[in-house]
Amino acid sequence: MKADYLSYQHATHRSLLGLAIQIGLGLILLVYSVYARDHAAQTAAYFMLLGAPIWLTLALVFDQHRRERIEAVEAEAFAASDFAAASVFERQADDLRVAHKRLRSMHRFLVPAMSLLVAALLISVGIWRLRGGRAVWDTFAATPHRGWAIALGLGAAFVGFLFARYMSGMAKQKAWENLRAGAAYAAGTALLGLALAVGHLVHALGPDIILRVLLVAFPVVLVALGAEFIIWFLLDLYRPRKPGEFPRPAFESRALGFLAAPDKIAESIGEAINYQFGYDVTDSWVYRLLARSVFRILIPVALIVLWGMTALAVVRPHERAMVLRFGKLDREIAPGLHLKWPWPIEWLEVPQYPVKGIDGRFTYGTPTATGLRTLDVGTSGAHADKPILWTNEHAQEVYFIVQPGDASAEAPLGMVAPGAARPARSGIGVAVVAAEVPLHYTVEDVSLYEELAPPEMRDDLLRAVAQRAVMQRLSSMTAGEVLSVRRTQVQGELRRAVEQEFAALNPDPVTRRARGAGVKVLFVGVDGVHPPRETASMFEKVVEARHKYQTKLKRQEGEAVRTLTGAAGSVELAHTITGELDKLEDMRKSRTTPDALKEQELRIVTLIQQAGGRAASLIQEASAERWTRHMAERTRLADYQGHQASYKAAPGVFRASMYLDAMRSALSESRVFITDGKTRLDLKFDFQDKDVASDIIGSQNPIAN
Repeated sequence: MKADYLSYQHATHRSLLGLAIQIGLGLILLVYSVYARDHAAQTAAYFMLLGAPIWLTLALVFDQHRRERIEAVEAEAFAASDFAAASVFERQADDLRVAHKRLRSMHRFLVPAMSLLVAALLISVGIWRLRGGRAVWDTFAATPHRGWAIALGLGAAFVGFLFARYMSGMAKQKAWENLRAGAAYAAGTALLGLALAVGHLVHALGPDIILRVLLVAFPVVLVALGAEFIIWFLLDLYRPRKPGEFPRPAFESRALGFLAAPDKIAESIGEAINYQFGYDVTDSWVYRLLARSVFRILIPVALIVLWGMTALAVVRPHERAMVLRFGKLDREIAPGLHLKWPWPIEWLEVPQYPVKGIDGRFTYGTPTATGLRTLDVGTSGAHADKPILWTNEHAQEVYFIVQPGDASAEAPLGMVAPGAARPARSGIGVAVVAAEVPLHYTVEDVSLYEELAPPEMRDDLLRAVAQRAVMQRLSSMTAGEVLSVRRTQVQGELRRAVEQEFAALNPDPVTRRARGAGVKVLFVGVDGVHPPRETASMFEKVVEARHKYQTKLKRQEGEAVRTLTGAAGSVELAHTITGELDKLEDMRKSRTTPDALKEQELRIVTLIQQAGGRAASLIQEASAERWTRHMAERTRLADYQGHQASYKAAPGVFRASMYLDAMRSALSESRVFITDGKTRLDLKFDFQDKDVASDIIGSQNPIAN
């Protein structure tokens, strides 16, 4: 084909069409994957969108080829004109080959740079998605929108493969050979779409192993394709070229190119056979007959093999599955590899485990029968990063009705024995408490569990039934019992009550007899019990008062120990003395003999003196003061008796002696002047206190009379 500008214009339009198809498929699959939370489909969508730079680069290169051809035609026309004879115009014609220079620059810089950019994006996105796939491997759950996944996967496979074949056919022409890069990437799009559809189709018929593998396989494909681009870029740096030959773009995948042009595979196989046998085997009538009929033979055989594989059923270790024959339950099978009739005669059903998120949407967990499942019958669990306090705000509080008050009005909260009698209360009242009541259960009978309710309603039904049983049991207990001592004892009772309620579910359609929910209750707990947040401060005041009471009690006990120790030397001896004093008081009341009372008093005094405390010290001080006063009074008595004897012996002398002693005592500090009575004396007295000193200015203050 002649490489004129119309040919390159046609290739440019097809490149833009490929860009639109690539972006359209990627956006449609991306919207689905985000809505359905399909990890593998989202990886495939990123792969499709990353093909847009390749088609854009091809469109730019082919458009530049078109401009270069137009420029070449104009240059040829100018060279054939009469003006080309002048040297100045000849030099100007060479300078006007701008499009050709720009085309060489694009092949030298733009195409390699775009190849490295796409390779880096593929490797980065592949590593990112690979980490995400490994993170969700254990908790993987297939999306319930299986029909959309199959339809979109087959649609992408059909459109991608059809467009890849169309582009590979165009690429057989020399002018359009760069379209092989776009055809190869379109073939990769078809391959990922087909793998996604096959994975969901196999999961609809049996296990989800293919979908699990795609979580890792798709990112690996992205990383491998990016690495291939880098390898071809490095090899093209050292590949020799003819003058004027443009290099093949590094973003052309040779591996995906075989999928876009499978006839090349047949040609390669034929050349290998001819080389091995030494003659042209491909020209024989047998080879040509097989080549014409190979697809007619392989396609039915492949379909039969795929249909026969549906007779194999794999049940994972944590699952129990139901085998449905023409839609009717036939049997239950345990974990392992099983044989069954092919689809659509028999197929497997494993109960799904839907989990309702905070946004109200359901996410389907790993289908499991033997795994542990948890229901929050009461308040949801507290956040691990926040302190657990009654006064904190809790999410989705569930309140249970209990009896108000405690088992005893006199005892502190939580200090009453479970069997203690309750005082009679007047009036009717109720109280409420919030509690975390986790319920753990497993599926015992898969068929009964499947018939219980639709998957989205099973947990709600079991939670409502369990809440009714818990409410009935807690309504007979007081708030104090639930908040303190009875909490651990009531867990077994709650478990039995919930089991009885579950056993009354799922009646038989014919006999109307309850068959049970098909679940086994393992544990029912009562955790995080607290009153309403508005009343939590009142309970804190009770605890605060109790702590104050204990503090004062301990302080007074310490004061009593200090007092008793100081008074009697030790607490034990003080209690002994107190007991003896009580005994003495009882003896006085019972009119015991004086001798016995005297003996008891002496015993008490002896104990006090032996103690050596403050009481003993007071007794010793009193005894010493008594003897002092006693001896002083005896001294006065002896003096009086001596004066009495002196008076009796000589009354006149005694009176004179007493008179003189009194005068001597009175005049001991007086001035006495003795005169003859004839001399006239004129006396002046200065009555000044001897102890009065000068004032602050040094003057005397005489006191005269």
